[in-house]
Amino acid sequence: MSSPLLIDLVTIFPGMLRGVLEESMIGRAVAAGLVNIRFINPRDFTNDVHRTADDRPYGGGPGMLMKPEPIFAAVESVRTENSRVILMTPQGEAFKQVKARELANVGHLILISGHYEGVDERIRQHIVTDEISIGDYVLTNGTIAAGVLIDAVVRLLPGALGAEEATRQDSFTEGLLEFPQYTRPQLFRDMEVPEILLSGDHEKIAAWRRKQAELRTRERRPDLCDD
Repeated sequence: MSSPLLIDLVTIFPGMLRGVLEESMIGRAVAAGLVNIRFINPRDFTNDVHRTADDRPYGGGPGMLMKPEPIFAAVESVRTENSRVILMTPQGEAFKQVKARELANVGHLILISGHYEGVDERIRQHIVTDEISIGDYVLTNGTIAAGVLIDAVVRLLPGALGAEEATRQDSFTEGLLEFPQYTRPQLFRDMEVPEILLSGDHEKIAAWRRKQAELRTRERRPDLCDD
């Protein structure tokens, strides 16, 4: 068995995700030894009685910034030559399925969750290898965003979903949105399952699904289409 993916989450709010990471697919993946998730609190790397992790920005302005010393120390306590250090930030690269697949093949991820007005720029410049955004909006801090990334990555680990085929049909895996799907009952409130799905002809079903995925993508996300 290969070594589990190691994820270190640097955050001053570990309680925001503990329950989430113990439930459902992620909880099962942890129990199965596919991933090891650790919380690192920057406050544990401070030297003052108040465990201060933030300070006022030079030049003035509203809000506070995460100080560099605790973040540097937290990251350096676990970083190795092969670690990817990811800052969750609205200024980062848009997080997409292809990035999730890339990160699922990295042995060690260190996720930095900013808070307040962000982090001291020296953190970004000197210890971060990747900057990732989960969307064009602002959250209270990056911890929830880190949870989104963790979920997207862990479900791609072999064995996390119990069947590799499960992730191949996901939206965005082939640049398309997922095709419509149906389950029992066949007839519900005068709404029927498409006849093709009952035919047992797997080749025709695959072609129908591909066509439906293309139509749905053109309708809802034309930006994903080549032409």
